[in-house]
Amino acid sequence: MGPSPMAARAAGGCSSAALALFGFRPLRRAVRPAAAFCWGQYPPYGGCRSRLAHSLVDSVLDELRSRRRVRVSAKIGLQGTKELSDNKIDKRALQKGLLLEFQKDSDRSLLAVVERPDGKKNWMVTDQNGILSSIKPQQVTYVVPGVMNFDASRIDEFLEKAQDLLDPTVLECAWMELSENDKSITVEEFAEIVYGNKESLESYCAHFLLSRDIVYFVKVESRDYSIYQPRSPPQVEELLRRKRAKEEAEKELEEFVHLLKSAKALPMESKPPKSSWFVDEKVGQKIEALQAYAVDACSDEQRRLAGNILKAMGFTRTSSAALKLLINVGYFPVHVNLDLFKYDVRITYTEEVLSAAEELLVDRPDSDMHIRKDLSTLKVYAIDVDEADELDDALSAIRLPDGRIKVWIHVADPTCLIKPRSIIDREAMHRGTSIFLPTATFPMFPERLAMNAMSLQQGKQCKSVSVSVTLHPDGSIAEYTLENSVIKPTYMLTYESATELLYMNLKEEEELRILQEAASIRAQWRRSQGSIDTAMIEPRIKVSNPDDPEPNINLYVEDQANPAMQLVSEMMILCGEAVAAFGAANNLPLPYRGHPQSNTAVSAFSHVPDGPARSFANISVLRAAEMDFQKPVPHGVLGIPGYVQFTSPIRRYVDLLAHYQVKAFLRGDSPPYSAGDLEGMTFIASMHVKVARRLHSNSLRYWLLEYLRRQPKGRKYKALILKFVKDRMAALLLVEVGMQVTTIVSRGKVGDEVSVAVDTAHPRDDILSIREVIEDTDDTEE
Repeated sequence: MGPSPMAARAAGGCSSAALALFGFRPLRRAVRPAAAFCWGQYPPYGGCRSRLAHSLVDSVLDELRSRRRVRVSAKIGLQGTKELSDNKIDKRALQKGLLLEFQKDSDRSLLAVVERPDGKKNWMVTDQNGILSSIKPQQVTYVVPGVMNFDASRIDEFLEKAQDLLDPTVLECAWMELSENDKSITVEEFAEIVYGNKESLESYCAHFLLSRDIVYFVKVESRDYSIYQPRSPPQVEELLRRKRAKEEAEKELEEFVHLLKSAKALPMESKPPKSSWFVDEKVGQKIEALQAYAVDACSDEQRRLAGNILKAMGFTRTSSAALKLLINVGYFPVHVNLDLFKYDVRITYTEEVLSAAEELLVDRPDSDMHIRKDLSTLKVYAIDVDEADELDDALSAIRLPDGRIKVWIHVADPTCLIKPRSIIDREAMHRGTSIFLPTATFPMFPERLAMNAMSLQQGKQCKSVSVSVTLHPDGSIAEYTLENSVIKPTYMLTYESATELLYMNLKEEEELRILQEAASIRAQWRRSQGSIDTAMIEPRIKVSNPDDPEPNINLYVEDQANPAMQLVSEMMILCGEAVAAFGAANNLPLPYRGHPQSNTAVSAFSHVPDGPARSFANISVLRAAEMDFQKPVPHGVLGIPGYVQFTSPIRRYVDLLAHYQVKAFLRGDSPPYSAGDLEGMTFIASMHVKVARRLHSNSLRYWLLEYLRRQPKGRKYKALILKFVKDRMAALLLVEVGMQVTTIVSRGKVGDEVSVAVDTAHPRDDILSIREVIEDTDDTEE
């Protein structure tokens, strides 16, 4: 039989571009309802340039609707084909040998041949893949008319023939003819119009085209059967737009997945650089969606997009899978710190801020030059950790003729460069603090400004604010002064090297011994005032080449009871007390810090051995800190009447605020900020300080776990029992690592040492499993 007039005109009248846009996929295996073929893009309606005469369509429809629809049913002894072909299936309608289409699952429809009943309602069928299964009548979506005793082995042949007839462009042509008069149509009528007959093959093809169409026709249920209604032109236009957008997105996704797979297959040293993913804007959006998904900080659109990418790559839709993928393609290093992205940490500066910093480096203004005191003849000790980049403070001391000790705490003077409310000051406030991580330092000020112009430097003339304090013999403050100064640091010492000098007791370093004596009598005086010892063992880690899969990890365990650390700590506390007294004496608004004493007496822990265990007990009962911006408040933990953080203006914004206030007073100017101003800015800065602390804590723990993961299996560690959480579940301090852990111990009391071993350590999953190691008695005796 030749083609129908509609088919002939569809081939000749629809635009060649429209025909070329549709490709086909074989129907031999599972057919997906939404995309059984590669439909391509629907052409804009209007692709059918020649129109059928309305009388032709009308006459065909009228003829079909006037016929009795029993021809096929008479042949196979069933109800009319309408009831079979329009999803009105019941138990009596099905019988052995029928060819039907059924819904296998939400994604697939299959052709199958009915074999036999299965219970009261279900039927056993053999599908196009040769699989025998049981289906419910409601799964049947279409019964092919005119077929009985069909052989399941011939389904592939049937589908091959159908493929030649499945031209989706005829949908547009039929829609163009039917939509003008808003005429609905049945599957049978569509087959007659398009193919010239409604035999089994043609009817199935008509059903296939109409049931998969998502643009031109919509299925409308009638009382006895389903009919298809042409959509309105505005609806078709909108659906075509959506379909093209969807297809374009799918194409972009396919191309992006190809990029990911290509990068994933490359060796580590050949992975594309991170910047290459942002050359194309749309590729950059997709990689950013994966990144946001990996850190659980994504929008709904990013979540959807990342989920589709992970699915296409064969990954589960989880943040850990997204992270693994980004590491596999080289976008992230193995040990990437996700917190930097999660908390949106400022790790770079805008061009505007950098430009302002460079101007300061060139001009280096100093409005206080005329009132600076020359202290460059003093021997000055700067003591800090060995990797310190920003040196804020240094110390000097002499013994006065009357035997009393006079000390100077010299503090770097960034406010000689930075002015209140300037662009760099605002940037520092919104950072709150420098961030110190095992892998990197992110300074509060631009690096060249912080490390060079602001920091104290050995052997160079440095601008500073010097707080001098003369002590009474008991360690209390006899007198103090605050002044702008110029110093010339003599030594840059690490805590370790300073401790060695103290132990050597060199005559040439008498000033260092005087500083130690001052620290000693200060500590005694503070204890007499009720101070609480909180010195602990703390870990410090420095990671070199952190982007390598196996970077170098350097672990340092700091005992805060170390002589040099205690010396520096006492001098910093002394400085804070003197600044608070200066503020009170001059009615100066400052960020005064206080700490009410605990309701638990220090004597309550006298039974706990001195050292980390007692410090841990003391810390556990501390009350919340307090702040005032008009007058000092007692600091019960430190045992002093008032305290202002003043010694780290390069790395802490609240210290910088104190400098602004003090420096203005020393110049004879009004303070730039009121108490209310200070409170608001301190609040803003403190929010960022909390994030910085969390970043530091999380990163330190990650690298401690990585350090433990690399240690030999079964290595024993000394652990100090800090407290019992419940029964024999104890909080322990790993002495060689400086890390607190928990595990069950079988013996010992608070302050005792036990041996433990690490069973598992997974830094990325934050998993650490510790077990007690019972020492063998015989081995101990040997």
